[in-house]
Amino acid sequence: MSEIFSEIDEDLRRERLHKLWQRYSGLIVGGAIVVVAAVGAWQGYTWWAEKQAAAASAEFDAAAVLAADNKHAEAEAAFAKLATTAPSGYRGLARLRAAAEAGDRDPKAGVALYDAIAADTSMPLVERDIARVRAGNLLIDHATYADMASRLEGAAGAGRPFNHAARELLALSAWRAKDNAAAQKWLDMIAEDGTTPASLRQRAEALQALLPPAAKS
Repeated sequence: MSEIFSEIDEDLRRERLHKLWQRYSGLIVGGAIVVVAAVGAWQGYTWWAEKQAAAASAEFDAAAVLAADNKHAEAEAAFAKLATTAPSGYRGLARLRAAAEAGDRDPKAGVALYDAIAADTSMPLVERDIARVRAGNLLIDHATYADMASRLEGAAGAGRPFNHAARELLALSAWRAKDNAAAQKWLDMIAEDGTTPASLRQRAEALQALLPPAAKS
């Protein structure tokens, strides 16, 4: 008897499945097509992105070789091109390298390119702070302390990725401007920061020794 009931239940299940299929087969098939198409599109995009990244990497390496061979004008042009055509991961690096090549040729041109990077809020903070510090390196012999401070004080803050380099530039700029109080402020910040690299700490101590006694008190 139980076998008969089992067969009836099985028949009912088949009938329900058949009715469900008749009612929703279009949606089921359509959904399957959408899933297959989405997977195919994602795989296609992944392949395209990897191809673009590989091409950008090869172009970046080729531009770096030009720079190493002292072909700076060609390297600058190659990096500048990558900065506009490469995937986002390479654009910032290419802009920084183009600015470096320009700075070797003409410091003012390099500073202008670094300033543009520093002002670009779409760029990661680490790349913007690199630009600030590198512009400061180009300007250290000529810019006023006020100009250096306006460029680098933000980058010198706690937790910023290149704060040690920014503080050193500010201390040196203040010392050259004979602003001993400002120089002492930055040297104290360098000395009191436990994360200051040993080499920078030594340079700061050497600069500290050049300050007049009144500034050290």
